[in-house]
Amino acid sequence: MKARTIAAVQPNAGIRAAYRKKLLRLVDDMIVSYEHWLLASYRRNPPAMAQDATPSKELERALKQLARRWEKNFTEMAWKMGGWFAQSIEKRSRAALMTMMKKAGWTVRFTMTRQMRDVSNAIVTENVGLIKSIPQQFHTQIEGMVMRSVARGRDLGTLRKDLQKTFHTTRKRAELIARDQNNKATNQLARVRQLEMGITQAVWMHSAAGKQPRPTHVANNGKVFDLGTGWYDPAEKKHILPGELINCRCTSRPVVKGFN
Repeated sequence: MKARTIAAVQPNAGIRAAYRKKLLRLVDDMIVSYEHWLLASYRRNPPAMAQDATPSKELERALKQLARRWEKNFTEMAWKMGGWFAQSIEKRSRAALMTMMKKAGWTVRFTMTRQMRDVSNAIVTENVGLIKSIPQQFHTQIEGMVMRSVARGRDLGTLRKDLQKTFHTTRKRAELIARDQNNKATNQLARVRQLEMGITQAVWMHSAAGKQPRPTHVANNGKVFDLGTGWYDPAEKKHILPGELINCRCTSRPVVKGFN
């Protein structure tokens, strides 16, 4: 009996783009809100003197109100987006794997098993945590920046430049979350399906899409690894799976045995 390597289940660009669009819309609304209310408060109470505590107190109150509002908004959207994302990835990865197996000569039918539900729930929970962390991290950065600005008597122009840098960083982080989660969830669900089919090995496929590839991942390209335990990455000093590390775009080609 021979073994055959079939094509990898690739992350879906459409899902990634939709996730990115939803997340950036939420982030941009938060940025506009912070910028409007913060600059309006700053103009009402320009920090001409570091000894004057009034501007900082008013800004602190305004910032706390904004933080509560946006943390609530992000929490509500996080559960909706997390559920939509997990379902979309599961449906797409299932269809892709069925197509790959059919091309290889196997006809399979998948059901939602307990393990699949566990993995899907884990994907939802991880996405919720990441989405909720965006306004928390954003607020901490803005609050520190504003309080330092007031204490040093900085002008509004300097503060606005600093704000723009933080806005850009926050948007880039949202884009990274969308891309990274798409890669990770696709690999996780495909792996579980393959293990349930009795597939225990796969070939590591390094992606050349990243600007700074991990040398160990490049060296491992084309090598067989165990789907159950993963591949031992000497750089990380632990076993990992394709797409598991942040911004890892690697995939794997399952090795299907039983062909004549």
